[in-house]
Amino acid sequence: MNIVETAVKHGSFKTLVAAVTAAELGETLSGTGPFTVFAPLDEAFASLPAGTVESLIEPSNKAKLQGILTYHVVAGKVMSTDLADGMKAKTVNGAEITITLKDGRVLINDAEVVVANVETDNGVIHVINKVILPA
Repeated sequence: MNIVETAVKHGSFKTLVAAVTAAELGETLSGTGPFTVFAPLDEAFASLPAGTVESLIEPSNKAKLQGILTYHVVAGKVMSTDLADGMKAKTVNGAEITITLKDGRVLINDAEVVVANVETDNGVIHVINKVILPA
């Protein structure tokens, strides 16, 4: 299964899948890849200020939504064993994320990786507990 199919099957990424669909990125993330996706759980989206998700999935905000979602994607397949403290990675949207290894935890900016290395046919998913936003 590809990244999108894996996210749908998992069941804890309903908001992410809806956002990917609204941003018209489903075909891309179902494509050849490989991609590394830092995938926020539904609870991560729920912790955003009220109305944020509803606003972002409006067609008029598609470009902004695409920018946020592509900030969660790195080209290539990056496994947790490839990560180093202080490492920076360029995301598909062009901005960088920072990886911090601290007390046995892996942080992507300020989001913690809660499940690592979910392999798919076209890359890997690392589950995170927050939505990360480009600066």
